Amino acid sequence: MMGRKRRGGRMMRRRRHRWRGEGEHAKEEVDGGGAEEGHGEDALVWWKIRRARRIKNMATEVIEHRAYARIGFLGNPSDVYFGRTIAFSLGNFWASVKLEPSEKLLIVPHPTHDLVHFDSLTHLVNRLQTDGYYGGVRLLMAICRIFHRHCKDNGISVHERNFTLSYDTNIPRQTGLSGSSAIVCAALSCLLDFYQVRNHIKVEVRPNLILDAEKELGIVAGLQDRVAQVYGGLVYMDFNKKRMEELGHGEYTVMDLNLLPPLYLIYAENPSDSGKVHSTVRQRWLNGDQFIISTMEEVANIALEGRTALIEKDYAKLATLMNRNFDLRRQMFGDEALGALNIEMVEVARRVGAASKFTGSGGAVVVFCPEGPSQAKLLEDECKTAGFAFQPVQVVPSFLNEIDLGTISRR
Repeated sequence: MMGRKRRGGRMMRRRRHRWRGEGEHAKEEVDGGGAEEGHGEDALVWWKIRRARRIKNMATEVIEHRAYARIGFLGNPSDVYFGRTIAFSLGNFWASVKLEPSEKLLIVPHPTHDLVHFDSLTHLVNRLQTDGYYGGVRLLMAICRIFHRHCKDNGISVHERNFTLSYDTNIPRQTGLSGSSAIVCAALSCLLDFYQVRNHIKVEVRPNLILDAEKELGIVAGLQDRVAQVYGGLVYMDFNKKRMEELGHGEYTVMDLNLLPPLYLIYAENPSDSGKVHSTVRQRWLNGDQFIISTMEEVANIALEGRTALIEKDYAKLATLMNRNFDLRRQMFGDEALGALNIEMVEVARRVGAASKFTGSGGAVVVFCPEGPSQAKLLEDECKTAGFAFQPVQVVPSFLNEIDLGTISRR
């Protein structure tokens, strides 16, 4: 029998440990080639040899993870206000982070997104006007700091070996598709595997770490996006205030992807900055503005109703809820804050009878065409005329592995 040999009347298995990081799915394998199992002192020796070989292999292997863009489907932005939301991972776009063991700790700037060489002053100014001042290096540095602090504060032991982090992304900038948090999420996954602490940091806690890293950089956001990117798939989220204050996180339920109807994505080639939209409404909510408080509660209830509509496949109801979600957002934030371009993306879909709403805070829109492919084709033509990009939505299933699932709280 291959991979086995008999010794002392017992069947022994030869083992060696290998770490494989492929795409977003990194996992451990044991497939032959190591020390022998035994009992007592022999077992302890075997364990130490196996662990040493495991560490040696980890010191030379490359780890790479993906995190996908996300669509806030219903209930957003109530995640910031102890509400409820439904969101899902968008397979059309992603960020990837690669971790390679190295002598010194190095964060590699992206040749495009962290550009520091320009053809001219005009080139520099134009670049800043379209892409802003920041790339992904700051995000990688922030999650490294937050990860280290979390491990230290929670007594999680980590080794002292170093690494090189690099990243890439195809998520369109400033489209409200959570491009920044995707980079942070992918980097966190790499750190969990490099330091072998995936089983020590609960899945529910990971979105908080991602958000904390972004808060360090002044990024305004809620937990919804990070939950969708950590869990993958279609997720219903309840950010009940009591639970949030008691546990620090909401209750997250992965739903069946097959409940979703065909959806479409519209996004602008030159979008507005999605990071500025929450500011005024947030302050009014904190000040006790009853209009904002009651309207935000209604937005949160849309996710609750939407969950039932999905389960029952009541897509007529779903279309109504999508439109209502955007209308309530518009009432709270106002047209000036949302921006004419963002509103036009919603309106171009509604003009052909489709349901539409923001995927996040602006820059992209998710669309449901209740009349089917012919309506979608009509919408595609209208988007082309208006200068908007149009794509069918690809939904990524949940990619939590057995180790991740084992950390989820049962309460």
